[in-house]
Amino acid sequence: MVNFRGKFYNSLDVKGRASIPARFREELQRVYDDDRLVVTEGDGGLDCYPVPLWNQIVEKIEALEPGQFKEDLYLTTVSPAVECNFDKQGRVLLPPSLREHAGLVGEAREFVAIGVNNKIRIMTRQQHADARAQAQERLRQNPQARFNIGL
Repeated sequence: MVNFRGKFYNSLDVKGRASIPARFREELQRVYDDDRLVVTEGDGGLDCYPVPLWNQIVEKIEALEPGQFKEDLYLTTVSPAVECNFDKQGRVLLPPSLREHAGLVGEAREFVAIGVNNKIRIMTRQQHADARAQAQERLRQNPQARFNIGL
């Protein structure tokens, strides 16, 4: 099972390419012997999945009964997804639509790449700071849950 961990700061180049941290690329190669990611819109940024894992997710969505939930998943997650190959420098080209969704347009090219277990999340530094502050506040509201798992 793939396990992406870590937080890395980087920036898009002028062509819209994002350098994916070597640690993440090595994990992708170790588990899947693959150098491709599927990048799609996520909450407050972009979510990047190994292709085999993405295919499993799509199969699960396909198996859902027809209805609004399934349509919503297609509209928000499956339809905007793009398979991206790494170039020799470990970069993936993010299409303009995904860069726009993530707020990585104009002068806003700096991003944070975060390992979130089975996926890599790409978000602006501000999105990351806001999401982290919200998460910390939620965790402060339930200190016992953290204590119960040894944190």
